[in-house]
Amino acid sequence: MAPGTPRVFVSHLSGVPVFDPNGDQVGRVRDLVAMLRIGGRPPRLLGMVVEGVSRRRIFLPMTRVTGIESGQVITTGVVNMRRFEQRPTERLVLGEFLDRRVSLVETGEEVTVLDVAIQQLPARRDWEIDKYFVRKGRGGALRRKGETLTVEWSAVSGFSLEEHGQGAESLVATFEKLRPTDVANALHHLSPKRRAEVAAALDDDRLADVLEELPEDDQVEIIGKLKEERAADVLEAMDPDDAADLLSELPEEDKERLLTLMRPDDAADVRRLMSYEERTAGGLMTTEPIILRPDATVADALARVRQSDLSPALAAQVYVCRSPDETPTGKYLGTVHFQRLLRDPPFTLVSSIVDSDLVALTPQTPLSVVTSYLAAYNLVSVPVVDESGSLLGAVTVDDVLDHLLPDDWRETDFHGHEGMLRGR
Repeated sequence: MAPGTPRVFVSHLSGVPVFDPNGDQVGRVRDLVAMLRIGGRPPRLLGMVVEGVSRRRIFLPMTRVTGIESGQVITTGVVNMRRFEQRPTERLVLGEFLDRRVSLVETGEEVTVLDVAIQQLPARRDWEIDKYFVRKGRGGALRRKGETLTVEWSAVSGFSLEEHGQGAESLVATFEKLRPTDVANALHHLSPKRRAEVAAALDDDRLADVLEELPEDDQVEIIGKLKEERAADVLEAMDPDDAADLLSELPEEDKERLLTLMRPDDAADVRRLMSYEERTAGGLMTTEPIILRPDATVADALARVRQSDLSPALAAQVYVCRSPDETPTGKYLGTVHFQRLLRDPPFTLVSSIVDSDLVALTPQTPLSVVTSYLAAYNLVSVPVVDESGSLLGAVTVDDVLDHLLPDDWRETDFHGHEGMLRGR
């Protein structure tokens, strides 16, 4: 772990208040959710179980936690208020790790886990279990009299998964380091029953990323086997254009039911995308490019570009618009490319370096014109505006490629040449 990265003992988090970016209390921490991993790697912390004012327990992903300090947890973004349900691959840290009997690797001596320390990985939003605070001795009165010590996670056995373990838990753990495309390929070749088991065990964000890489038939099959509220959560986590494409393949009744369960803002974006023809700029675009107001600085823009959940194509440029700064925006003013951001001082206003010469596309622009436009100007993304000049979204080159390649390209054109791509 990098020096200066704070370590937190989970017993200190029990009952602490959770606040949103506006300073309003969301609830209190009741537990933490971890996932065991194979290969001698420490358990990964997925999120927190937060009890709201209505006593409902919800799941707060660690990617939404911006700070754990001064007896409080600070979050960013909208918190999903649906009830928390533990999944097969998940372990409750307070409920299942504390008071558990494990063994010291070096001596084989049994110890009792009294507390667990977590730490954030350097330069990332991921968290891992870092250390265990344990007591020697066996139960009862001896447990209270035994020696206590803090040990590294690797110094105890009893928390890791066996390589030969059965069930979705071990299989999901083997997928952890794979790219979504490779997980999708593995899922595609599983039986429908096994595919459903693994999909159910993946967390929402991971499943959303994998669904975006699967053929449409597999997407429809998987989303149809999830509980409706879970399916709505996964659709919210998908890019709006991919969610719109998937919903378009569902029967009308199922589509409307899922849209009703989604958050209103997310559902509105998806409905808007579904109103356009599939092979047009409107049908291809994402509604979530990086949008900044004219008074934003280069430093503000670079901070947005650094967000880890952005695709390289979306992170390549920012779009400058008047308020409101969510699609559909106020008047679209132009684009600032990432390279230009690197050349100007941090305090420079983006409005002073905006490129307004590039003509934006309309949502009705056909795919063939979008493709030629990207190629002619060597672009990886292009803005889409309506007749009033408001930015509706952006079409990225990866979305265009998905519609230009054959329907079965995921099975043949890429995976059939995988060895060649790796230089074999």
